[in-house]
Amino acid sequence: MRLHPPRFWSRPGMSLLTAAFVPFSSITTRLGRRRRRRTPFQANVPVLCCGNVTVGGTGKTPLTLDLVKRLQERGMSPHILSRGHGGSEKGPILVDLRVHQPRDVGDEPLLLAAAAPTWIGADRSETALCAVGHGADCLVMDDGFQNPTLHQDVSILVVDGPSAFGNGRVLPAGPLREPLADALDRASALVVIGDDTHKLIAHLPQPSHRTQARLIPGPEIRNLQGRRVVAFAGIGRPEKFFDMLRDAGINPVRTIFFPDHHQYGARDIRRLEALNREPGTTLVTTTKDAVKLPATFRSQIQVITVELRWMDSAFPDRLLDLLIPTP
Repeated sequence: MRLHPPRFWSRPGMSLLTAAFVPFSSITTRLGRRRRRRTPFQANVPVLCCGNVTVGGTGKTPLTLDLVKRLQERGMSPHILSRGHGGSEKGPILVDLRVHQPRDVGDEPLLLAAAAPTWIGADRSETALCAVGHGADCLVMDDGFQNPTLHQDVSILVVDGPSAFGNGRVLPAGPLREPLADALDRASALVVIGDDTHKLIAHLPQPSHRTQARLIPGPEIRNLQGRRVVAFAGIGRPEKFFDMLRDAGINPVRTIFFPDHHQYGARDIRRLEALNREPGTTLVTTTKDAVKLPATFRSQIQVITVELRWMDSAFPDRLLDLLIPTP
């Protein structure tokens, strides 16, 4: 598994590698459009999707958790639907924190299940039926923007601000899962996470609902001031985590990259334990990585949570009003 996306994905213009893959991108586009022509299942409760158009991490899961919390504050009983990437269970299945491990249901569903009932399964219509049968009065999809099995009442396109859409080409010639125009046409809202380096909010033709947000570290970041920090992460874009630490005034003496959804084995743990034994060193990682570490080792390191800070504090409520109009 690659630690980083191919460099040519982020380079504008037509490189030799890009040109070589363009014919295969046409196949990806045709297959995706054919798949999305199917009639999706219409649930009898509102469905919100937090998805993206690129591969790699954009901040979908923190956004999902933020909106789920806001729905709960409105008196709703949201259930979360996830693909369960990296887990062996196929679903539909309700994630049980007392029983399931990352190897069973994936890492992100375990984080989500701590906030609200979470179901995994590739066919979102099946998981939707299960969730509604267990009391859900609204559904939140973590990823699934391209999934045609369940009708989405509100679809949020989540974009990493600095990376944006790379070279703007579809897999494998670029990082897009589908043509950008197709995705924008279906999106109800656009949320740019991080610096809007490419002026997407100002220049994209649609959707009309758009804003910017930032991921900020939780209060435990204060514990790291003045310490010798070694940071490691196996997420979509580990550099985003490391940059967040630096922005908070924590400059790691070493950063270690692992692939997205990496399952930490005994060799990885021995390597990290050796680093942790170095005098004065504090090992730091993400919540997504922490759930995949042995409990005894997890207790020895500092886990950094993240919070979503909206540039427009009223935007999330306007967004949820699209899903569930205020009486």
